[in-house]
Amino acid sequence: MKNFLTFLFEAIKIVVVALVIVIPIRYFLFQPFLVEGSSMRPNFHDNDYLIVNEISYRLRDPQRGEVVVFYYPQDHSKRFIKRIIGLPGETIQVKEGNIFIINPEGESTFLDETSYLPQTDIEQDFEKEIGLDEYFVMGDNRRFSFDSRNWGNLPRKDIIGCVLFKAFPLADFSFATLPVYNN
Repeated sequence: MKNFLTFLFEAIKIVVVALVIVIPIRYFLFQPFLVEGSSMRPNFHDNDYLIVNEISYRLRDPQRGEVVVFYYPQDHSKRFIKRIIGLPGETIQVKEGNIFIINPEGESTFLDETSYLPQTDIEQDFEKEIGLDEYFVMGDNRRFSFDSRNWGNLPRKDIIGCVLFKAFPLADFSFATLPVYNN
C-alpha cells in the first residue's frame, strides 16, 4: 500500500509540474489555430493546424506581410487569419488589381506580392485610410476573402499573434517567413 501511495504522490507531482509549465505557454506564449475555409489559399488551406506566436507583438509592432490571427472586430467569439497589408497611418489604394501603399508623407509604392501569390485577383478599385492604431488585412485568396475590404480596418487590440509555423499536415510542416517585397 505504501508503494501505491508513493507512486500516486509522484504521479500527482508530475501532473502539477506539467500543468504549471504547459498552461502559461498555451495561454500567454503560443496558441494553436485551425484554419477554416479557403480565404488564405494558396498558402494556408482548410484544416491546416498552425501555431500562433502570442508574445512577439508585446515586444514589437506587427509588420507588413505577416500572417496574423485575430478576433473578428464585429464578433470577438470568432477568430480569423489574414495577412497584414497596410500599417498604421498609411492609405491603401487598389487600382486595376494592383495594391499601392501611400505613406503619411503622400509617397506611393507598389506592393509586389509575387513572392507568395501567383495572382492577386482584386476586382474592385478602392482607397482606404488606416488609423494610427489599426491595420489593413487581406486574405491571400483575394476573390473569396472576407477581410478589411468588407468590415474595415483591424484594431491593434484585436490581434492575437502571428503565425509561427504550420504544424499539420506533417507533409506541409513549415515555418512562417516574412515576404520580401521587390519595390
